[in-house]
Amino acid sequence: MFQYDMLARSLASGNGFRWYAPADLARIAPYLRLDIAALALDPRGMLTTFRAPLYPSFLAIIYFFNGLNDGRFFSARLAQTVTGALLAPLTFSAARQLFPNDDRAPKIAAWIIAVYPMLLIFPIALATENLFFLLVLAAVLSLLKLAEVTTSPDSRLPTFCFLLSGFLLGLAALTRSVILPFAGLAMLWIWFSLKQPRGAILSALVLILTIAPWVIRNSLLTGKLTGIETSMGYNLYVGYHPQSTGTFAFGPSLDLLSIIDDKARDEIGAQKAIEFIKQDPARFPYLAARRLGYFFNLELRAFTYFYVNNFLGFIPPILLAAILLILALPFVFVSLSALFGAALLPSRPQTVLLALLFVGYLLPHVFILSEERFHLTLLPLFAILAANLWMDKSSALASIKKPVLYLCIFLALLLLTNWGFEIARDGRTILQMLGPTGNQLYLPY
Repeated sequence: MFQYDMLARSLASGNGFRWYAPADLARIAPYLRLDIAALALDPRGMLTTFRAPLYPSFLAIIYFFNGLNDGRFFSARLAQTVTGALLAPLTFSAARQLFPNDDRAPKIAAWIIAVYPMLLIFPIALATENLFFLLVLAAVLSLLKLAEVTTSPDSRLPTFCFLLSGFLLGLAALTRSVILPFAGLAMLWIWFSLKQPRGAILSALVLILTIAPWVIRNSLLTGKLTGIETSMGYNLYVGYHPQSTGTFAFGPSLDLLSIIDDKARDEIGAQKAIEFIKQDPARFPYLAARRLGYFFNLELRAFTYFYVNNFLGFIPPILLAAILLILALPFVFVSLSALFGAALLPSRPQTVLLALLFVGYLLPHVFILSEERFHLTLLPLFAILAANLWMDKSSALASIKKPVLYLCIFLALLLLTNWGFEIARDGRTILQMLGPTGNQLYLPY
């Protein structure tokens, strides 16, 4: 959040995409053991390629109109409540595309998103997800619309949807480049599933044109072909570090931050990650399995961190236990229901698209770095599938082919097992949280 705020302030001030001006760097220098005087920094800060540009630009627009005072945080959070609120109607529209003859399931899916606890909390954070959730869902809605209108006699609407889909996927990539694997799969889906090669080419061209200016800018800065952001090496380093279990680890996360040059940090991080893998190849599948588990973990980590570090003050144990349940249980019910709701979907292009979204978004996290907050991007999809189960007649489950039903039961047991291990692992911390000094444990994230 500190980094995004620095970038946004620099943009709003007209200094470009820069961070760590001397005053900002001085705040963290003691933790990174940096000699600021020896760095000869530009007073405006350092040009960077480490972060994707769209979310800091979003904040910069808010800062520009609000002013660079302490009120900028409230203004940013207020704007993010608007982006968060838009998720409910977009979920409704996506569900209507999937279930055009069902009036109930789209409403239920929208209500799930409207009242989902973690989505209500997220606008407080200066985090890319506040923009990313909206852009990914809007892109999926546009792609679902394509499946409906590609056979329409009005050829103008499909062309617009092809262009819009590529543009929205490009904007999502400029927010978090991890969506690019799904974007590539979406192009293949348009070509082969919808049988629209011209549309796939159009969407791909718009996607490329959307991200190209930033790729060119970064490549010029680094002196070599560079993508949207140069955080891959850092994430690989943290994800494969011997002290890591595949998720964000506080200790290793500081190791590379003393390297000011983005290109050097990225290259060193990637090289170190390869060394870690070569030193112990057996950890590679182990870490992949652990990351898969972290992706589907209960949504307790952020709240736990803020509570045990006394950001929220003391909360009575009964109320605290209720809060933990309110944060944890919705994902349990929605994800388990979504499993069986997915089994009720008919075999058609829209179903293939949802499967590609799930696979294309999940796999990069399995092989790089994973946290439970990452699954929130897929939550509208889960809500739609859960609503499909809840609103369907119970007799419909009997129509599921037995191999598919057994697979759903197996995956549900895996989820339950994963959550059981998570509770066993964190049980001691949870019990300490419920104690009289639980808000003063001062544990790292």
